[in-house]
Amino acid sequence: MSGVWVFNNGVLRLVGNPGSDSFQGLARRKVLVHVPSNEIVTSYNVLERILSSFGWERYYDDPDLLQFHKRSTVHLISLPKHFNKLKSMHMYDIVVKNRNMFEVRDMYID
Repeated sequence: MSGVWVFNNGVLRLVGNPGSDSFQGLARRKVLVHVPSNEIVTSYNVLERILSSFGWERYYDDPDLLQFHKRSTVHLISLPKHFNKLKSMHMYDIVVKNRNMFEVRDMYID
């Protein structure tokens, strides 16, 4: 399945051929997707639920960050306190530390 996800008037739909003129004037942003369920991570509550199912534990040491650690590894995921400050570099950090479980995708918004 190729194409991009477009969010328009509260409806999410898959549109093919991202190079076409139909994408002119649309805003693009990155979204983090849980691959097995195809669920877009829309909040830290959703992310924490998914990460905890993979064995990640929340750290509460730094009040300015959301941090997760997995006991069986040396990996630490550090995220900004507010979800709206989450950037693609944070998303890719999650993807790298959870192989085949997450993807970063483009989402086009009208």
